[in-house]
This record gives sequence, C-alpha cells and structure tokens, in this order.
Amino acid sequence: MYAPQDDTALLVEAMHAAAIPVGARVLDVGTGSGALAIAAIRAGAAEVTGVDVSRRAVWTARVNAALRRMPLRVRLGNALEVVADEQFDLVLANPPYVPAAGSCAARGPARAWDAGLDGRQLLDPLCARMFGLLAPGGVLLMVHSALCGVDTTLRQLRDNGLKASIVQRRRVPFGPVMNGRIGFLERHGLIEPGQRHEELVVIRGDRPERSQPA
Repeated sequence: MYAPQDDTALLVEAMHAAAIPVGARVLDVGTGSGALAIAAIRAGAAEVTGVDVSRRAVWTARVNAALRRMPLRVRLGNALEVVADEQFDLVLANPPYVPAAGSCAARGPARAWDAGLDGRQLLDPLCARMFGLLAPGGVLLMVHSALCGVDTTLRQLRDNGLKASIVQRRRVPFGPVMNGRIGFLERHGLIEPGQRHEELVVIRGDRPERSQPA
C-alpha cells in the first residue's frame, strides 16, 4: 500500500485551490490509505468513492474513514471498470507512474508505483477514459512526475475532449524508490547523469458543461 507522500500533499493543495463545490460527487482513483478521499470529505464533498486494486488498501481506507466517522465508500478493483457507469464532479488521481523495467506489478508493494518503461501504463488509460467519468462541468486533478511526459498527458486529455493545464508544480528529491533505480533511469535517458530530483505536477482537466457546436 502507498503511504501519503509529496505527490499526495501536492494534490490536496490543488484540490483546495480548485474549491470543491459543496455537495460534489468525488472519485479517488487509487485511494491507498484514503488520505485524498478523506480530505475531499472534509472539504465539503457529499459523496466520495475511493477505488483501489489492493485489498489491503481498501481495508485501510475503510478503517481510516471509520475511525474518523467519515462516510467514505471504498471499492476494490480497477476504477475504469468498477465505476465505469458512474460520473463524478471531481476525480482525484494519483496513479502509479514510476518508470520500471517491466510492466505493472501484479502484487506486492511495487504495484503502488511501477508503471512500465515510460511510466504511462496507467496514465494513458486514465486519459483515454476520463471524459466519461466526469459529469458535464466536472474536473480532473491528476498528479504525476514530469519524467512521465507532461505534454503527453495534456495532449491526450485534450484529444479526448477535456480542457487541460498544469495547476501545481513542485521539485522534490528522489525518494527510496527512485534512488533504487537511478542506473535504470540514466540508461534509458529518463534523467540526467547525477540528477537526484524530479518535478511533480498536478494536471487539471475540465469537461465542458455542454458539447461544443460542430
């Protein structure tokens, strides 16, 4: 399970800056401990759903919400499948985005961060399906490393019908996962020799209130 770190804190800041409408329906993709979902409830959301593929994360988020007496619904599975027939006013996403030698791990701690050679194994499907998850006028806030292709995310969201822009940035030192694969990152040209930091970005995507005329 992924413990809240710099990317979680940055996403919470972006959420507060976006000013969640009171009564909003919120989806937290990859909820982990439930930190983002609980922050959304505290910010005034009326209905919050957290989704995670990890049973341990689902259990932890439920316990954390119960201890705080927060009305959080937590679902097990891939958000693109388990809530595919629902729409939300706000989608929060902190998906795995760390470049890795192989594909996403099937189990174990690495499942919370490994995301394929370019770090986009989960980012790309989210970008492709986000329009359908958002209600008209809905907002996506998604955080990932600049190593994963910020321009690619912006282009994909725009190609799929959303307005997209960067709303938060933060330069942070490498954590244990990134420090553990510096050689891999350098060999694949993802970082410069000697680089020991990355930039985190929060990307906002807005679904228009109504379809634009042809």
